[in-house]
Amino acid sequence: MALKPTIYKFRIALTDMNRDYYDSLSLTIAQHPSENLTRMMARVLAFSMNAQPDLAFTKGLSNIEEPDIWHKTLDEQISLWIDVGEPDPERVKKSTRLARNVRIYSFNTKSDVWWKQNSNKLNLLKAQVYRLDAEAIETLATYVKRTMDISIMLTGNSAFVSTENGDCEVEWVELKA
Repeated sequence: MALKPTIYKFRIALTDMNRDYYDSLSLTIAQHPSENLTRMMARVLAFSMNAQPDLAFTKGLSNIEEPDIWHKTLDEQISLWIDVGEPDPERVKKSTRLARNVRIYSFNTKSDVWWKQNSNKLNLLKAQVYRLDAEAIETLATYVKRTMDISIMLTGNSAFVSTENGDCEVEWVELKA
């Protein structure tokens, strides 16, 4: 019998000072049985950093042909493809053929090794690559409850995240523009 995903509900008050974008997000997120809370919160943060009308989580780990998050135009073209983790350069190459914009958010302690091994190939592709602070994402994951209110303020290369269980700052580095 297959394991079922765990459902989380987040109400996010988003302030994006970088884009002058302000929103109240109501997200229902399915945590895949093989996904840890750290990866799930990296997805939430990536979603918040790119928030716009019609941005959506996909089946993600349940369907390897889809990104974690995407935005589609009215004619079903993929305008934004977001992968969270350390994808293979061939996957990134394929995604650049399918979408106008591709963004990668790496988030774990192995990100440096992944980047060193793949930067030559990834630098040839039309994709933006970011590395989220792994320790801060892990701290954020410790605050998670099944239903929670979150306040996220994005400014510069930092996300200030406030929850009822604690606050943290998640910084990121742009590896490739």
